[in-house]
Amino acid sequence: MLFRRRKPETLQERVRLWLWPRRSWRRSLGYFKKRVLRLKATPHAIAAGFSAGVFASFSPLLGGHIVMALAIAYCLSGNMAAAVLGTALANPLTFPMIWAGTYELGRLITGGVPVASPKGIGEALASMDVDAIWKPYLEPMLIGSVIIGIVAAVIAYGILYSAVKTYQAGRGKTRLDGR
Repeated sequence: MLFRRRKPETLQERVRLWLWPRRSWRRSLGYFKKRVLRLKATPHAIAAGFSAGVFASFSPLLGGHIVMALAIAYCLSGNMAAAVLGTALANPLTFPMIWAGTYELGRLITGGVPVASPKGIGEALASMDVDAIWKPYLEPMLIGSVIIGIVAAVIAYGILYSAVKTYQAGRGKTRLDGR
C-alpha cells in the first residue's frame, strides 16, 4: 500500500493513542468542533441531530446509542451525521460520570435504596438474570438518563444552533466578499 506504516503500531501504542491523542486534546476537540460546524445543513438540522446524539449518549443501553440517536434525529428532522457525532459525548472517559449521575438521580426519583455492594451486579450479569438487574440498577438509570439527557440535549441545541448560525452567516459573508 502507498500510505502504510513501515513499522506497524503495537497494541500498546494503539491503546495509548486511544486514550491520549498524538497532538493534544485541545487540537482534537478543535477538529471535532470544525467538523460539526462545517456540516452542510440548516442550523436547526445540525443542532437537532447533535442534540439527539447527546440525549442518546446518556442511555445506559450500550450499543444502542447510535441507533437511538439516528431514530430521534429522524423524528426531529435532524442531520444524521450530526447525530452520530453527538454520541461521542459518551466515551470511556465520561461513562463513569454519566452512569453515576443517572443512577443517583433515578434512585432519588424512584425512592430506591442504594445498592450495598457492586458485587451483586457482577453476579447478576454472570447469571444473565435480567430481573436481578432491572429494579436495583437499570430502572433508576433509565429514569435518570431521560431527565439528564433532555437537559443536556436542550443545552446542546441552544449552544450549537447559535454557533452554526453564526458560523454559516460568517462563511456566507466571506464567500460574497470573494475571499
